[in-house]
Amino acid sequence: MSTPAFVQESSTAQAQQAIAEEFAFFPDWTERYQYLIDLGRKLPDFPEEWKSEEHRLLGCQSMVWIVAQGDAAQLRFHAISDSAIVSGLIFLALRVYSHRSAEEILATEPDYIAAIGLAKHLSPTRNNGLAALLGFIRDTARAAIPGGTAG
Repeated sequence: MSTPAFVQESSTAQAQQAIAEEFAFFPDWTERYQYLIDLGRKLPDFPEEWKSEEHRLLGCQSMVWIVAQGDAAQLRFHAISDSAIVSGLIFLALRVYSHRSAEEILATEPDYIAAIGLAKHLSPTRNNGLAALLGFIRDTARAAIPGGTAG
């Protein structure tokens, strides 16, 4: 698979800054939710054969499937949800963390969540799902580093 459209910045820090700037453009959360939905529509195609229990992300109320590829030098994540808003949350996480090294992933806290006020505007179940998504990404990065372990 080629580099998806959401990989724009050369570092996780630049991606998080760009996300904060984009969300600051919208004056209220109605518009921010619409932007999230629009971002979710930009996720790359996700092969139907990957929509299996093997790739299902547990901890999400919505159906979410995620596949990791690569190694410690560069991890790529592919994911999709049956929920429009959750797909937007996936887009943001992949924009920050996909196509990065395992070390960069592990060194990067998801500061964009606080920067845009996301946590206080999501339901508890969506917050749990976002935490599960970010946990999967971190666990995958940890496991990719020689001598690393998931969990």
